[in-house]
Amino acid sequence: MLRIEALEAIYSRLEESVVITIMGAVAAELQSLGHRPHFFYMEHSMGLASSMGLGIALARPELPVIVIDGDGSILMNLGSLTTMARYRPKNLLHVVFDNESLLSVGGFPTATATGSDIAGMAQAAGVPRAMTVTTISDFTTAVDQALEARELTTIVAKVEPRGPAVYLTDLGLLENRFEFARALRAG
Repeated sequence: MLRIEALEAIYSRLEESVVITIMGAVAAELQSLGHRPHFFYMEHSMGLASSMGLGIALARPELPVIVIDGDGSILMNLGSLTTMARYRPKNLLHVVFDNESLLSVGGFPTATATGSDIAGMAQAAGVPRAMTVTTISDFTTAVDQALEARELTTIVAKVEPRGPAVYLTDLGLLENRFEFARALRAG
């Protein structure tokens, strides 16, 4: 499955949620589908999207929060899995696109390329709902079920190690920051 196809398949659900993404391919691909004021792209903070999403989910329990992470990023911050499990915000969905590489910074293999299981780690950390999916159909079903269940969920979506031709976007970091803050205050 391609990450961009998975993003396209759930884009309408993202329009109704606060969305935090990691840097690189995910941010560029999501922006290519259409930016929204309640989307925040963590362009210079690899590994911290899950922590930021957790903080927002705890501070604003009335808002659905979706973190779109990557294998390389979550592997840099595995402690966020235990912290998410400790607080279990019902409004947090953690999506991890696992392409088994650090695609955005050169394509070096991650630990998942040699057998590490992120969904298994999330489950062992205490995340109540954790699964791995490999098809668009299974991915969209898992996202829909997670949003309906309103229970902390980590979905690991195995994707091909392919990204956009260009990773640059036309949305400035400060502009995104201020726009996102205004969107959170408004709603």
